[in-house]
Amino acid sequence: MTKPAIVLLSGGLDSTTVLAIAQAQGFRPYALSFRYGQRHSIELDAARRVATSYDVVRHVVADIDLRAFGGSALTADIDVPKHSSAADLSDDGIPVTYVPARNTIFLSFALAYAETVEASDIFIGVNALDYSGYPDCRPEYIAAYENLANLATRAGVEGARTTIHTPLISMSKADIIKAGLDLGVDYSITWSCYDPAAESTACGEMPVACGECDSCLLRLKGFSEAGTNDPLPYRTR
Repeated sequence: MTKPAIVLLSGGLDSTTVLAIAQAQGFRPYALSFRYGQRHSIELDAARRVATSYDVVRHVVADIDLRAFGGSALTADIDVPKHSSAADLSDDGIPVTYVPARNTIFLSFALAYAETVEASDIFIGVNALDYSGYPDCRPEYIAAYENLANLATRAGVEGARTTIHTPLISMSKADIIKAGLDLGVDYSITWSCYDPAAESTACGEMPVACGECDSCLLRLKGFSEAGTNDPLPYRTR
């Protein structure tokens, strides 16, 4: 019998790859996404497509209004930084697209969800190599949170140890893409752009990725280094 696991699913490249990995490892995935006041709902549409494609046991979209606090280009009226290439991305300081305490909040919901379905495993697509400098993507943060999870829950007290899986944490974006393609991931149903635009087509207005935000540039760099094309439409291409 397969074990249940909670998979944090944003609808992006990384979380979709993690879902495929969890399933390949024999886990029975329960997906968890968030409507947290982000700039657009396109990523949630992608998350629903991905959850359906992988036939997860249940896909929960939890509502949290992080716009009440702001403090990020993703949850406040702050412009998303744009660059001409990935080479322009700076590793100095924490970027304005960092959402304060987001992974701590998301993992707390995942922990509660895990207890209700008697899951001892949580998967999250954090990455400490090709990432944008977010402090809550570091290995030491995940280790600390896992320790908290086993102190703060009924399951932990009763001996059902929770494990937080981070299969992508030391992988390059190119290696993540290669791993996903080996598992049959369809990256055309995912979404990564922070600041999408609309483009008129014969089928009406369709979203296109900007190709200039940190997330787009890291994604494009990954596909280029993996030797394959990104299937998403981009405004700048």
